[in-house]
Amino acid sequence: MIYKIQGESLNSTVQETRSTEVYVILYIFSSTVVMLTICGNLVVIISISHFKQLHTPTNLLVLSLAVADFLVGVIVMPFTIIRAIETCWYFGNVFCSIHTVFFLLLTSVSISNLVFIAVDRYFAVCDPFFYSNKITIPVTILFIAVSWLISLFYTLAIIHFKGYIEDVTELNICPGDCVFVFNSTWGTIDMFVTFLFPFTLMISFYTKIFFVAKKHARIINSMTQQTESSERKEKNISKRSERKAAKTLGIVIFVFFLCWVPYYICTLIVPNMYISNPSLAIHVLSWVSYFNSSLNPIIYALFYPWFQKSLKLIVTFKICSPSSSLINLFPEN
Repeated sequence: MIYKIQGESLNSTVQETRSTEVYVILYIFSSTVVMLTICGNLVVIISISHFKQLHTPTNLLVLSLAVADFLVGVIVMPFTIIRAIETCWYFGNVFCSIHTVFFLLLTSVSISNLVFIAVDRYFAVCDPFFYSNKITIPVTILFIAVSWLISLFYTLAIIHFKGYIEDVTELNICPGDCVFVFNSTWGTIDMFVTFLFPFTLMISFYTKIFFVAKKHARIINSMTQQTESSERKEKNISKRSERKAAKTLGIVIFVFFLCWVPYYICTLIVPNMYISNPSLAIHVLSWVSYFNSSLNPIIYALFYPWFQKSLKLIVTFKICSPSSSLINLFPEN
C-alpha cells in the first residue's frame, strides 16, 4: 500500500527540522498508539490461546485478526513512526522492501479477517442450525489459512507485476525516501479488492444480522406479552437487544469506513494529481489506516463479556496457575 524505496543515497532525502517540544509530543502520541495496538492485541492473543473455554470458531477468527494487528504494531508501525517524525528513512533499501511486504500482507489479512468474522456472525445469527453443524474448528482453521495465503499471493502479485510508480521523483518525492505509491491501474484494483469488495460484504452481512436480531427481539417480545408479571421487563430486554445490534453494526462499519476511506482516496489522487508534499500526505493517511489495527481489539474483544475477566487474570498473573486454562470466564451462564 504505501511504501517502496527509491534506491538512491539516503543523504539525498531532505530532513525537516522541528522543535524539541514537537518531537516529544509526536513520539509520545505515536508510542501510545503503538503500545495500544501491541498490548490490546496481545491480551486477545493470550486470552484466546490460553483459556480452553474460548476455543471456539468465532474466537479463532478474532485470534487471527489480533495476530495480524499485533504484527502491524510490532513490525510496521515503529519504523513508520521514525520515518514520519524524522522525515528520513534510515533503515536501507532491503529493509524498506521487507517493510513494504509486511505492510501489504498484514493489512490485507486484517481486512480479510474482518470479512470472515462478518460471515461467521451472519451464519451464527441467521442460520444457527447450519452454523452449529458446519462451522467447526477445523473449518475455521481452513478459513484462516485461506485468508493468509490469499493475502500473501495478492501481495506478491503487486510486487511481481510492479503495481507501483517506480520513479517517485515524478511525484515530488525525494530519492532515498521509503515511499510506495500505486500506479493508476493497481490503485484502482487495490481499492476494489481490499476496500470496496470487503466493505460491501461487511455492510451486507451486518445489515442482515441487524434485521434478523430485530425480528428475534419482536418474537420474544410477542411471546412474553402473555405473562403479565414479566411483560415490562422483557420489553426492556427486547429494546436493549435492538439497540445493541444497531450499535454493533454502526461501530464496525463506521470505524472500518473512517480509517480506510482517506487512504484509498489518496491512492487514487496521488498518481494523477500534483501534490506539494505527497510523502507527508501518504504517511499521515497511512497512520489513519493503522489506527484501525489499534481499534480492532476494542471493537472485537473489549465488548465480549470474557475480556475484562481475562485481562484481570493476566494482569494479576493468575494465568500462570497450572489449572488457569480451565477457569470459567462465563460464571453467569
